[in-house]
Amino acid sequence: MQWQFRNRAAVAIFACILVTQTGATAWPQSGRTIRLILPFPPGGPADAMARLVAEQVGASGGPTMVVESHPGAGTEIGTEYVSRAEPDGDTLGIISNSFVVLPHMRKLNYEPLTDFAPICELASFPPLIVVNSTSPYRTFADLIDAAHKQPGVLTYATLGPATASQMAFEMLKRTTKANLTFVPFAGYTPAVQALLGGQVTVAQADLATLQGQIQTGKLRALVTMARNRVDSLPDVPTIAEAGYAEAEAEFFGGVIAPVKTPDAAIAKLTDLFTAAIRASGVKAKFATLGFFAGGECGADFAAILHKDYADYGRIIHDANFKLE
Repeated sequence: MQWQFRNRAAVAIFACILVTQTGATAWPQSGRTIRLILPFPPGGPADAMARLVAEQVGASGGPTMVVESHPGAGTEIGTEYVSRAEPDGDTLGIISNSFVVLPHMRKLNYEPLTDFAPICELASFPPLIVVNSTSPYRTFADLIDAAHKQPGVLTYATLGPATASQMAFEMLKRTTKANLTFVPFAGYTPAVQALLGGQVTVAQADLATLQGQIQTGKLRALVTMARNRVDSLPDVPTIAEAGYAEAEAEFFGGVIAPVKTPDAAIAKLTDLFTAAIRASGVKAKFATLGFFAGGECGADFAAILHKDYADYGRIIHDANFKLE
């Protein structure tokens, strides 16, 4: 079963799906401060993405946007905070794949597909699997061979619990038949710090978090889990090239508003975010971080969320995932 959720060909089927919004015909922009609620600790890919876009909106004469971190419970805390916010366009949420994974794991105090108004997918980014530069594992094959020989001994750090990152790990385990021990962290940055400190064997994170440590030679990238190689790391093979195409994964970052946010506010915010991610400066910075600019907004973004929700649900059910 191929684990790849970014198939845009299916989006047209769902293009008519969009959360119903109500509201006024005008949304004054000047003097506003818009809060972008990040459900992760600072320092990860969603944080970098949100700050770049927020800076571009402000630099282009738009309203001030500030990023606030509300981490915890696999992104549930921050997302629930947004669901309870006043629907006036001043409080928005940053989301990732966990937005459509977590509902299949446990009961939430919000419904992702009906309690929010999707605005835009801002970017996507591939996860990388890395080891400490002092590690004896030079290739992904070395790592998997060692895991086969030492079941449960090697440790694997990434986001968790009940996140898309953990699902990527679980799919990796099933595809490679390697018994690695999962070590969950609230953010990619603490996971990488644990790897640097020798507390874990291997880590999965994004290029934005890893780039500095890879460039200075402190970390070694074994594979990218995306379908294509990362431009800034041309010598790092894809996981398909390593022989495990079914473990491919790619994560996204987007922005949502509470349901019932006025139509005028949603329309203006869509324009602001679309312009920001299309700006040449943002595209260039995204590229250096290994991000791919998004651009699907409104009904198209809603369709993507509906499709990913269904895809994750089917895979979780079929594979009988038990994520705590």
